Amino acid sequence: MSPGEPAWSVNLLAALRAAAPGASAVALAVRRGPDHAVLATGSAALRGGAAAGPDTRFEIGSLTKTFTALLLAEMVARGEVAYDDPITRFLPRAAAPHLRGAPITLLHLATHTSGLPRLPPGLLRSGAAHWFSNPYAAFSATDLRAALARTRPRAAPGTRVRYSNLGVGLLGALLTHAAHGPGASFAPLLADRVLDPLGLTSTSCAADQPQATGHWHGRERPTWQIPALPGAGAGRSSARDLLSCLDALLDPAAAPAAVPATLRAALADVTTPRIALPRTGRRIALIWNIRPARPTTSITTPAVRGASPPSRASARASTWRSSRSPTRAPP
Repeated sequence: MSPGEPAWSVNLLAALRAAAPGASAVALAVRRGPDHAVLATGSAALRGGAAAGPDTRFEIGSLTKTFTALLLAEMVARGEVAYDDPITRFLPRAAAPHLRGAPITLLHLATHTSGLPRLPPGLLRSGAAHWFSNPYAAFSATDLRAALARTRPRAAPGTRVRYSNLGVGLLGALLTHAAHGPGASFAPLLADRVLDPLGLTSTSCAADQPQATGHWHGRERPTWQIPALPGAGAGRSSARDLLSCLDALLDPAAAPAAVPATLRAALADVTTPRIALPRTGRRIALIWNIRPARPTTSITTPAVRGASPPSRASARASTWRSSRSPTRAPP
């Protein structure tokens, strides 16, 4: 616990240590009303790593999708793309999926209603040798185009919510194409439009910077490489950065003064409900699920949990009106 953090965080840190006795590193960020606490325990590697802290980077897996959604909303605010743009606007004709009826739009990709499968065709073949350690590493942009060309949506666009890593990874690729043309890189675009303006200095898609080492049953695992679909899960971040981002999402007006107007608009737009799911009370925003919740103290919690990479994180933002969590599924 750092000096100046609220007294109640002492008990949370003790509970954190007790709940994860076998973990090499665990980090937790909490917001209770005006108070914030960022807690960490353990070391960044199981054997001999540096002490874990608020700025220790973890692979955040599907939380990356929430940043991809912010990038989409920011580009919409700029007028560079529109939510109802068909994906064929940004794809070569030969790479377009086989569609019946209505086109797939960028909004469909961001709400998991595109009908695209969870994983791209061909991923199992390219990643079989490393399926439990680095399944996306050998799946290239060429493989992605070939996969799209033979993909047939499982449902008509806009008719069903079906989680799709392929869909959100494709969204990141299309946004990159729209901003900088074919062959451009997603990571610099995300940093320029979202991460740097928000001051998220520990957040990036870079796999070559220090981070917590992932483990599986006590054995080290390599960092994930996702060259063709980085917008689906290539992010790394810290508990401190995730809390800062969630603060901005919960109150866009309180985001740093240097945040551009387009990003401030995106922070509000990204959690605007787009779809209501009958009988559940759930609503789907851009990647985020919004669920009814009992009145509670406002609390925001990025923490380690069961996402895909062995060094992993998750986030949940709760208010008295609703709880918000990103849609998620492995890998």
